[in-house]
Amino acid sequence: MRVFPITKFEATCPAVLQQVHESGAAVRITRRGEPIADVASPRPTQRPASRLGVMAGRTRVLGDVTVASSEFAAWEAEEE
Repeated sequence: MRVFPITKFEATCPAVLQQVHESGAAVRITRRGEPIADVASPRPTQRPASRLGVMAGRTRVLGDVTVASSEFAAWEAEEE
């Protein structure tokens, strides 16, 4: 891991960040020789293969779903 004093990092920040992005290698930032931060590329996020079915098991059907909504006289909240 490369080590940069904070003053050098401040002066060359865009270039250092580009190097981290391209190489994937983290760098350590120090102040008076003491580590204060590590800069690393973010981990790649994994997307689901498909959005189909992501809400499976998270819903419930209450009542008859085939009745038109105009047939309901009043709506009531479910009481648990």
